[in-house]
Order: sequence, then C-alpha cells, then structure tokens
Amino acid sequence: MILDRFGIEGKVAIVTGAGLGIGRGIAIGLAEAGADVAVGARTRSDLEEVANRIRTLGRRALVVPTDVTRQAACEHLVEATVEEFGRLDILVNNAGGAMPRAAMDTSEGFMARTFAFNVTAPLTLTKLAARHIVDTAGHGAVVNISSRSASMTQTMFVAYGAAKAALDRLTRNIAPELAPRVRVNAIDVGGVATRSLDVVLTDDSLRRQFVEGTPMGRPGEPEDIACAVLYLVSDASSWVTGKVFEIDGGSESTSIAVQAPPLEPTVLEGRDLSAGN
Repeated sequence: MILDRFGIEGKVAIVTGAGLGIGRGIAIGLAEAGADVAVGARTRSDLEEVANRIRTLGRRALVVPTDVTRQAACEHLVEATVEEFGRLDILVNNAGGAMPRAAMDTSEGFMARTFAFNVTAPLTLTKLAARHIVDTAGHGAVVNISSRSASMTQTMFVAYGAAKAALDRLTRNIAPELAPRVRVNAIDVGGVATRSLDVVLTDDSLRRQFVEGTPMGRPGEPEDIACAVLYLVSDASSWVTGKVFEIDGGSESTSIAVQAPPLEPTVLEGRDLSAGN
C-alpha cells in the first residue's frame, strides 16, 4: 500500500530547536508517525514538555539540552541518541534564526554568528549523524529547515537571508556526497505562526498585510512543516535528494516589508558631505 511508504515506525530521529514552534511541531509529528525522538534545544523545560507529549503518544523520547553552535554539544547529542536508542535514522536540522538588522548595522561578528548558527551547525550535525545513520541503520535522511528568505529580497535580513541561501547550497552540494545511503533535502519555510513571526508582525495592520499577501490566506502552522518533513524522511521520498522544497502558502515575494532606516548623507563638523566640493 502506498500509505505504508509514509510510515516511520521504529525509526529514531533527532530534531534540533525542538522546544518551541516549528521544531516542536516536527518532533511531535514524527512521533505521531511512529518514530522515537531525541529533542535538542537550549532550554530544558521546553524540551521536557515536548518529550512528555511524545511519551503520551506511546513513543520514546530523549531530552538533550544542546547549543548547536558548540561542536562538543553536537557530538554529545548524536552520541547520546545512539546510546539510548541503539540506532539513528533521521536528523532534522531545525535550530537557526537571526533577528532583523539593517545592513549598515550588521557587524562582522553578527554575520559570523548568524552563519555559525544557520550553516556551520547543520553541517557539523549532518557529518556526525551521517556516520551513525550508515553504521546503525544502513540508510536514512537529513532535512535542513531553511527559509524563503534565502531567495526573496527582504530588507533587514541581509545576514539571515545570506545564511539560509548558504544552507540551501550546502544541502544541494552535500547530497551527492552522502548518496545513496543518506538523503539530504531542505525546506524553505515561509511565514509560520510562531514567536519568530511575532517579532516581525508587531501590529494588526502588519498581520493583515501578511495574510493578504499570502495566496493561501493564512500563516503556516508548525504541522504544515511537519507534514513536509515526514515525506522527506520516509520511504515515500526514497528517490529524492539534494532538493529544496518551498513550503510557504504560495508566496512568490515577501508578504510584508520590514522598513530599514534610510541611508542619509554623513554630516561632519557641520559640513554636509552630500553637497560635493
């Protein structure tokens, strides 16, 4: 039966950024589909709530507080998962993000931290997980949660958009190296109803603008992303690797614009440098 190919009964997954929002929805969704799940994020209390929800579904859960920007923490997450469950089949690199910041205010340090969180961390975890997937399960899948910011023109997101574009390219380039045993795909996520979206949609006017600019007429829900992840980690997508899927309610351009401060002429000692010589 074709529906059997969507089942992941008995498989073991790691989900990062699993305490809230999209990551939480993915972790619970994979458990509902039959997987045991190791949940990683920085805040233990959030992870414990998700783990308890997974256990009520009759699946096993492991809580591993994790800062994915630290190599040792990534190693511990993967090793603890394999030690607890005896295998690893699935990695979902969901942890990531960056606050809006004007390009002229984007420092070298901010750029480096954004890339460390959104690009280097997924690469580190993918390398660690791939070896264990092959050694313990034979084959499996990695899904990188990226963003439509990777391909849309958006003010105030120069660091975040560049990092997610790099993550998409990483996905495409690493996939043939790990094939055929480990499939690697990404999801470019649009606006999903989470705390991160609330940072941008700060009033009712912006919320209306967002909804009106989205063909499907609503923000996404974490479950919308979880359904796409389930396809990509199950045998239903066994002939799919190195692809980036856009799950965004049909948006082809940014639904709202976060205004950046205008670039004004510099004034030094009373002299307007825009006036020429």
